Amino acid sequence: MSQIIHVVVPTPAHSSLSEPLSYASELPLPPGSLVRVPLGKREVCGVVWDAPGGEGTAAELKAVGGVLEGLPPLSSHWRQLVGFAAGYYQRSLGEVALAALPPQLRELDAVQLARRLKRAAAAAATPPEPQRPELMADQQAALQAIEAEAGPFLLFGATGSGKTEVYLRAVEALFARDPQAQALVLVPEINLTPQLQARFVERFGTDAVVALHSGMTHPQRLRSWIAAHAGAARIVLGTRMAVFASLPKLGLIVVDEEHDPSYKQQEGARYSARDLAVYRGHLEGVKVVLGSATPSLESWHACERGRYRCLEMPNRVGAGALPAVRVVNMNHQPRGTLFSAPLLAAIQARIARGEQSLVFLNRRGYAPVLACGACDWRSECSHCSAFRVFHKIDRTLRCHHCGYTERVPRTCPKCGNVDIAPVGRGTERLEEQLAELLADARRPDGTPVRIARMDADSTRLKGALEQQLAQVHSGEVDVLVGTQMVTKGHDFRSITLVAAVNPDGALFSSDFRAPERLFSLLMQAAGRAGRDAAHSAASEMWVQTFNPDHPLFVALKKHDFPAFAEQQLAERRQAAMPPFAFQALLRAEARTQEVAQAFLQAAANEASGLDGNGHVVVYAPVPMGVQRVANVERAQLLLESGSRPALQAFLSAWQPVLQGLRMKGLIRWAVDVDPLVV
Repeated sequence: MSQIIHVVVPTPAHSSLSEPLSYASELPLPPGSLVRVPLGKREVCGVVWDAPGGEGTAAELKAVGGVLEGLPPLSSHWRQLVGFAAGYYQRSLGEVALAALPPQLRELDAVQLARRLKRAAAAAATPPEPQRPELMADQQAALQAIEAEAGPFLLFGATGSGKTEVYLRAVEALFARDPQAQALVLVPEINLTPQLQARFVERFGTDAVVALHSGMTHPQRLRSWIAAHAGAARIVLGTRMAVFASLPKLGLIVVDEEHDPSYKQQEGARYSARDLAVYRGHLEGVKVVLGSATPSLESWHACERGRYRCLEMPNRVGAGALPAVRVVNMNHQPRGTLFSAPLLAAIQARIARGEQSLVFLNRRGYAPVLACGACDWRSECSHCSAFRVFHKIDRTLRCHHCGYTERVPRTCPKCGNVDIAPVGRGTERLEEQLAELLADARRPDGTPVRIARMDADSTRLKGALEQQLAQVHSGEVDVLVGTQMVTKGHDFRSITLVAAVNPDGALFSSDFRAPERLFSLLMQAAGRAGRDAAHSAASEMWVQTFNPDHPLFVALKKHDFPAFAEQQLAERRQAAMPPFAFQALLRAEARTQEVAQAFLQAAANEASGLDGNGHVVVYAPVPMGVQRVANVERAQLLLESGSRPALQAFLSAWQPVLQGLRMKGLIRWAVDVDPLVV
């Protein structure tokens, strides 16, 4: 006799089909079973969500198309995690649940699935005998606390203090207690995965560790997911998407570089993987370790309130010293100076000694804009309210928002003037000008200096990043020019000088989080210098600024994150900003700015009388910072509350109102809870 089962299917966030759908099944399928079901004219993968039963008869319903036999059901904890994420971030269950599963799962037949499960089980049979470094006192104390206490833990360790070794030992201790246990290790970006994966593979073996990130092919992702879901993979190491990995024997969660904004998804379900990791740890009763040299102010504040346990590791491994920070007052330099004379001399001295330098500028391309000297023409994007960036290497103007690319015109498109020139600098131009300034510099063997650039453009091709990193590690590069991608997590042993040539822009941004991001970026960049104890005493971080007395640089000179955090939190408390208040954004995209703002205003007008409304401030709609992207106009409306439950109650009550609003020309809308950019 057929039963009624309730299945979550992939549906848009604001679809009327946002709840589980009912199907008829000949088999008594337990919750968490993966099935194929008809949806419209296609067959999709779905998850049985709760116990069989419901109104009506099975004969009136469409039948389940098939079951993914041999695959264990997804656990109740996994379903609770997905349910919480969908509710908190105001998305549909199906959107969150099915996005967390590998796309090729639906195509597996029973034979293929059995083969993959057998392969995963066989692979899990091999533990090497690793070499373990001797622990420092800070590391030992942190591990003892992790073993003895409940957490969550904030591992506040200086760059080079050995946080990764603490992660490795914590996983080892977990496996010693429970040979079947699994660990989840999150990293903020794909390019940080290979080196951390190598450390875990060296310690636990190739077959014990699988990766999960968006850069993998569908077959690779499927293979990793099945190994984790079957319990064969002991360690899952991945980016934010891995927080939803199915780990039936989860025993520990690690979030490395927990401060990094990359943990916040910016499209679709805009979840924070860091916050979900903490929730998952609470849900499943497992310990969570958040690691950073520059913790997010939210996590730092959580320690102050006693919600997290702060474990400090202020000392570098091997008695290495943090680099001395030298602030150059650019007001005393000639107008237009790119590299001050003292900084240039310091770089030349490093080259002569056979040491490496890192020059950091968080702007790729040759120049942010191309301009005409005779009229007011600028290289604006015709599809976005932004400039197209000049890339000299391939003579293109490229929009970094929509991707629209054109060849550089020979003359001004507006007046015909041939005198069109780059304005400002990106890493490409910085590399070129640095090569000119260092043309006479020589390495110890008398050969010319070697400069390399590492940014999203130079590492676009497959394998390019790994190749460039290998060149830096092998000493083939004397000066590395790069964006923020070179400041995070890399263990460069021969870099003794790091320079930030133009960091002032973030000091006066309208984004209240900009100073926090800048301080973190500069501290992380400084941490690339002096990681080899033999050179650490002479390592330096140079900062060129027109605001040398700014509190941010004062704290940076002392490597004093607590002082910086105290100052920033005092400002946030006074202004009632997060983490002392809670925010959400309603974003709208439309054919015109008028339609986008009209939708938002109509939504605001319907806010009165909703649950939680008395504790929620609804601000007026405004255009987004970049208000047009790919010919789509964008606007947003900010909501703020001193109470997280009140804001959540309001958003839940607001959802049906928003879904009921129809407006010609409106393309899409989305709610962003706990936004990082307001």
